[in-house]
Amino acid sequence: MKLTLFAAAAMALCQAQAADLANPANPANLELAYDLPTVIITGSMPLPTVEQPRDALAAPVQTASAQQIARSGALDISAFLRRNLGSVYVNEVQNNPFQPDVSYRGYTASPLLGTPQGLSVYLDGMRLNQPFGDVVSWDLIPRMAIESLTLMPGSNPLFGLNTLGGALALQTKDGRSSPGTAIEARLGSDQRRGVEFEHGGSNAQGWHWYVTGNRFKEDGWRDDSPSDVRQVFGKLGWSDARSDIALTVAHADNALTGNGLQEQRLLARDYRSVYTKPDQTQNKSTLLNLTGKHQASEALLLSGNVYYRKIDTHTFNGDLNDESLDQSVYQPGAAERAALAAAGYTGFPASGANASNTPFPKWRCIGNVLLNDEPAEKCNGMLNRSHTQQENYGLSGQFTVLADLAGARHAVTAGAAFDASHATFRQTSQFGYLNPDRSITPVDFFADGTEIDDDGTPFDNRVDLSGRVRTWSVYASDSIAFNQSLTLTVSGRYNRSTVRNRDAITPGGGSGSLDGDHRFSRFNPAIGLAYAPAKGVSAYLGYNEGSRTPTAIELGCADPENPCRLPNAMAGDPPLKQVVTKTWEAGVRGKLGQIARWSAGVFRAENHDDILFVADNQAGFGYFKNFGKTRHQGVELAVDGKAGRLDFGVNYTWLQATYQSREVVNGSANSSSDADAAGLEGNIVITPGNRIPLTPSHILKAHVDVQGGRDWTVGLAMTAVSSAFARGNENNQHQAGGPAYLGSGKSGGYAVVELNGKYQLTPQLSIFAQVNNLFDRKYATAAQLGATAFDANGNFAARPLPAVNGAYPMLNATFYAAGAPRSVNAGLRYAF
Repeated sequence: MKLTLFAAAAMALCQAQAADLANPANPANLELAYDLPTVIITGSMPLPTVEQPRDALAAPVQTASAQQIARSGALDISAFLRRNLGSVYVNEVQNNPFQPDVSYRGYTASPLLGTPQGLSVYLDGMRLNQPFGDVVSWDLIPRMAIESLTLMPGSNPLFGLNTLGGALALQTKDGRSSPGTAIEARLGSDQRRGVEFEHGGSNAQGWHWYVTGNRFKEDGWRDDSPSDVRQVFGKLGWSDARSDIALTVAHADNALTGNGLQEQRLLARDYRSVYTKPDQTQNKSTLLNLTGKHQASEALLLSGNVYYRKIDTHTFNGDLNDESLDQSVYQPGAAERAALAAAGYTGFPASGANASNTPFPKWRCIGNVLLNDEPAEKCNGMLNRSHTQQENYGLSGQFTVLADLAGARHAVTAGAAFDASHATFRQTSQFGYLNPDRSITPVDFFADGTEIDDDGTPFDNRVDLSGRVRTWSVYASDSIAFNQSLTLTVSGRYNRSTVRNRDAITPGGGSGSLDGDHRFSRFNPAIGLAYAPAKGVSAYLGYNEGSRTPTAIELGCADPENPCRLPNAMAGDPPLKQVVTKTWEAGVRGKLGQIARWSAGVFRAENHDDILFVADNQAGFGYFKNFGKTRHQGVELAVDGKAGRLDFGVNYTWLQATYQSREVVNGSANSSSDADAAGLEGNIVITPGNRIPLTPSHILKAHVDVQGGRDWTVGLAMTAVSSAFARGNENNQHQAGGPAYLGSGKSGGYAVVELNGKYQLTPQLSIFAQVNNLFDRKYATAAQLGATAFDANGNFAARPLPAVNGAYPMLNATFYAAGAPRSVNAGLRYAF
């Protein structure tokens, strides 16, 4: 027997409704005065036990079922979010389909270290934000295993740390909800091929089981950008009338290549080209999650979980060494030529080598390695390797009780959780030289601190950091239904975290050491009011607070006296304050007869003590510091419905994400910097009201699906996103012009259309197809300002501009994250 419970799926937004918001999935053997959505908080977050019907939600909570995810044809969960959910957009900084930065209202869940994370992601109550950096690896989430997803807006404290802009809760399938067996195979453009299977079942003794697996490979639409994804997921459980226990096991072993942004002129010459290569990530992950629920009485439900996860990540990146761009790297000197000859090299130039006749120099690099002299400035390439090992585990328990008190119906949920993690991060950098195919040939010289550059500064990019984090949490919520129309929700969560960092290279604390012990604690409250004046119409007003603690990578680069160049090095860790977000929401929702549902809402979220990477006096270097305040505010409008065989929906978001404090940041590639001359190193000033880079002002999504009886379905979907400022243009003042600055400092707006269809050949066999970017638009999802190492012909060019007072200006350009061109994918699914 199952209770109908409310536990704040989006507590501060009060999506709890009056009696017209009944959840039909709940059994009727417990009668409530006022039916409320079914939600259980398990672990660190509210975990829906069933998918919430949209009619039952009066706040901008968005949900999707396994059927909707499958029908969309999305490759993974991040692709589904981008195409279908309002206020969600994607910055494809890595240009790999499994490595996007997914943003909601300007808050991001990214796989890239150093990216400010503002969304929390959960799988069956288990937090998926990784211990080191709070990053989210979308490639580790098996799409076919997802039974439902729920995107909750705001800084809801019940979802724990890092819930600044929202929380994504993923619920997985089991053998009762997904019985039977199915095999799916797909082929597509760029040598895309994949196979998936799933099997689920149950028996009369209460046992239920589910297993799914996936193998996916593609060459990628860009040069040398393959992906290889291998995932397996299984769940075994037992249940009776009062209890439900399930053990989940999942493993992934993936190899992804995402070669990042491309400079604008090179992109125009060859849309599939890459700047440098490779940029490889290997992810291995294993997780165990034991969950349980027990109905102790008709008014009391107990639940909890215990989990363990291990993640092992290797990266291998071929990059430009920016320190070589203002150096003489072409003609070897006499000492270098002698060293080359003594080492048996031939073919090096005796004189006259320059940019025009030596487009890809290497001899000065090799010569300086042999002389143990200045490879840090004469080698134009660098190979960066990192290895991250993470383990995290935890447990939680909670109770939910229903009671009548003082003439009102209360649904009270309270619980506690403990989460612990240990992570080690090691990084090394090896010098090399750039080849015409954009790869890097390494030389036998590491940036390990044993050598000194010509300025007398140790050159050390190594990192060997280990960190332990412990977080205790207690939380409580009370949803009070006063009558059929009015519901008040109050909730709160107290978190206490300790972070212990240890530096294996420079132990002991002090200048340049990553050693540090940090403690963070805070109580985050939420309150909201929902009012339903008439059946089918409701309004809500809510306020909530959330927080996140500084990550190890931020604490490891927070010393103004020891600036670092992320992600290649870290140094020093003075204390940082935790980020606190305070969010207001208000809106209305209703129905247009029996055809459509509509909603309109406004929100304002302000981050206090936000963390920003700011410039140091040593241009090009910097450190993390608490920034003051940023603001995310906007308007959200939505309508969706069904008329006959037509299913349609439209979502629009106006978003304004701005800085609200003054700060100085590095702006060497920005034309408005305070550089002594165009192209030289300089800083820019952020002022209140400047827009935050990579956040568009307008997001519009629309879809229409036509159901042709039982046999076929055709759908058309459009995603339109307005322009956004590039990273490096935080002051919004960059202008193209002169010899030193190329590009506008923005990514342009775009609209992408997708077509999909499905045909049921037999009751067991169906075929499906999808055309992405139907009109083959060339567009960019993100942009960044930076110095370019190439000329218009694609040749390496050091010292591209004449010297100014002995300093060589850089040629700066806008780099873009190009969107994928048109692709066609098709497949078969056989169910039995």
